[in-house]
Amino acid sequence: MVRARVRDVIMYELVQTVINSEEKRELGQFLSKLHTSDQHYFLRNEILQVFAEYCSQSQKPAYFYHSSSLGTLIHHTHEIIFENAATWFVVRPNIASQEVWKLTADLNSCSLMSPQSLLDVCDRLVNQYQSSILEIDLHPFYESSPKITDARNIGQGLAFLNHYLCEQVVHDPKYWLEILFQALRQIEYNGTRLLISDRISSGIQLPRHIKQSLQFLNQRPAEEPYSELRSQLEELGLAAGWGNNAGRIRETLALLEKLIDSPHPNILEAFVARIPAIFRIVLISIHGWVGQEDVIGRDETLSQVIYVLEQARNLEAKLRAEIQLAGLDIQPHIIILTRLIPNCEGTFCNLRIEKVAETENTWIVRIPFQESHPEITNNWISKFEIWPYLEQFALDAEQELLTQFRGKPNLIIGNYSDGNLVAFLLSRRLGVTQCNIAHSLEKPKYLFSNLYWQKLESQYHFSTQFTADLISMNAADFIVASSYQEIVGTPDSFGQYESYKCFTMPQLYHVVDGIDLFSPKFNMVPPGINENIFFPNNHITSRNPDDTRRVHDLLFTSSNENIDGYLDAPDKRPIFSVTSINSIKNLTGLVECFGQSKALQERCNLILLTSKLHIDDAANQEEIYAIQQLNYIIEQYHLEGKIRWIGMRLLRREIAEAYRIIADYQGIYVYFALFESFGISIVEAMISGLPTFATKFGGALEIIDDQEHKFILNPTNLEHAADKIFNFIEQCHSHPHYWLETSQNLIERIQHKYNWKNHTNQLLNIAKVVSFWNLVFPAHNEARDRYMEALFHLVYKPRAENILQQHLSRK
Repeated sequence: MVRARVRDVIMYELVQTVINSEEKRELGQFLSKLHTSDQHYFLRNEILQVFAEYCSQSQKPAYFYHSSSLGTLIHHTHEIIFENAATWFVVRPNIASQEVWKLTADLNSCSLMSPQSLLDVCDRLVNQYQSSILEIDLHPFYESSPKITDARNIGQGLAFLNHYLCEQVVHDPKYWLEILFQALRQIEYNGTRLLISDRISSGIQLPRHIKQSLQFLNQRPAEEPYSELRSQLEELGLAAGWGNNAGRIRETLALLEKLIDSPHPNILEAFVARIPAIFRIVLISIHGWVGQEDVIGRDETLSQVIYVLEQARNLEAKLRAEIQLAGLDIQPHIIILTRLIPNCEGTFCNLRIEKVAETENTWIVRIPFQESHPEITNNWISKFEIWPYLEQFALDAEQELLTQFRGKPNLIIGNYSDGNLVAFLLSRRLGVTQCNIAHSLEKPKYLFSNLYWQKLESQYHFSTQFTADLISMNAADFIVASSYQEIVGTPDSFGQYESYKCFTMPQLYHVVDGIDLFSPKFNMVPPGINENIFFPNNHITSRNPDDTRRVHDLLFTSSNENIDGYLDAPDKRPIFSVTSINSIKNLTGLVECFGQSKALQERCNLILLTSKLHIDDAANQEEIYAIQQLNYIIEQYHLEGKIRWIGMRLLRREIAEAYRIIADYQGIYVYFALFESFGISIVEAMISGLPTFATKFGGALEIIDDQEHKFILNPTNLEHAADKIFNFIEQCHSHPHYWLETSQNLIERIQHKYNWKNHTNQLLNIAKVVSFWNLVFPAHNEARDRYMEALFHLVYKPRAENILQQHLSRK
């Protein structure tokens, strides 16, 4: 609270400086310029553009734009709202903090306003204000919990919890020793207790038994197997699970002894990593075509399904190694839970159970939606329409999971909004640790989607989805994010989760405080990349010559009904983009950027790879419009002979080879999305050796880690984006080694940071520590979960029922 008051004072002093100086007149002139249209609501990108124009037209010195008091205020401002006799400024003094300031029309005074006041003015802006409305406030459930204090450490929940728990051991060693003992004592498999037997009955006894066990083990050869030590260790109160031989057991017990005597976060993390506490995991991914090989997802879920399959394979491998080192004869079991689709269009998505390739005990288990409306539920259902069927799906899945596992899972991981809601329902019923992975939250992708939800409801059902998001993200024991910006954005933009902090759904509810961004439940765990499929282009011996020839022809020379365009000069440096067809991915913006730049056209060809080319293949109006616009832009800028558009679904190994072939030509990859939560294709392109340009809006900033922002593009500024790309092309032309140096740096970055070994190690450690954390604070979680249940039954379910009625009326 003290830090919040300090920020308030600093921003108040800044505003006062502006309105009590000569800059007050300039503020008034800028606001007049901004408010020349009928528009009343402005976002940061537009605010900065207009301010830059104002400074230029007024011939202000360079410092004024960046570092004058007014310039500083404008750069902190993310929204400006004009209302009657006042102007509202929504400012971010720092990442993860937001303030609302109201300036009177004469600019003589300013006031710090409450979140409720901002939500009211937003409602009035769209003529949807009502004096009494449901307010959702989650702050009380986080108020008494320990939390991260430095915004730079947001997303490092595991490190925070390790430090916090070790501090508690120092402050109250007897209490925390008992808690540690109880946590270890609860670990079991199929009713058989592991680690601690009944011979140790309290935390006070634990250190003595550890010391005696270490004295015994110090006399045994390190390689002596656990089977020959079992009876003696059981006499000392230690059950199976400490290690597979004397050396491993000795190391694990020594870590525990150090943790008790002189607790340190690194020791705690090392100890937790050795403890076998997770044997059964459920990964939930519902609305896509969850299949394997060439049946991986649909356009809207392709990356999610790939992620889940790769995560499952690597989790099983990690658990198998961990359990073996623990000296246990237990086979880990992983289930990918999804829906069964009877009308599966020739895929295996109508199989109830399917083994995952390259695993020993990982399975796709498919549960059908309720059969009372087969005209609907026998078919694939969009992620925007799936909500009415999830509660019954969770109930049916519960029984199936208990049957398949022959017991309860240890960890439930939800994926995307629908999978996370089902994870909440299952976790609540089974009493199992819940992890949320959003991949992409729709709210920040669609501007003003909450404010104009009623107009968008028939198509997107955002009210149901945003409610589901609020429920699942707050009920989750921990949240895995791929990047820092996914949680709290950057100094220039709000994070995805941050967008749920305070918002209005006019005439439905106000979210006064929707999530605590400083909660240790947030953890950054970047995904990995399958390096058997995606690898650098210079790994010649790993490439398949047949794939290379076939994919090369598709990219440059083949002619068929799913390829549009030819290349007059195929040897030009290619600009490559792989994405789906929709407004967010913004292929139209990329083609127009290329079309407007004669310089780029002289040096480069543009090659697009999508899954669709023709309007007849489009799944919805958004895709139809995007395809029409692409064709129009190609014709408008006379790009014939300079662009190739391949519209077909390729296998993953073929896509990987496409990246490498473009790299053979020393081409570049461009990801021009208006917003991207992470962007797995960016990682795929970079590890293949392609210098990659990507949108400034989203997680690409952290993948590329471009300190000079040479490879970061603003997709709303086509001229500037074209200039950046061309400057790189010119450098490569002038300095032949520049492309190779850039390529190698990107390859090394991806190999170091984005690998599945790091991902699974961190994910399992978080799950174990969080389970211990829940043992410490169980009552607090119960109050929170009751609140989530109320939102589910009183807000979510009625809205989901409305969607079902719409479905039935269409039959």
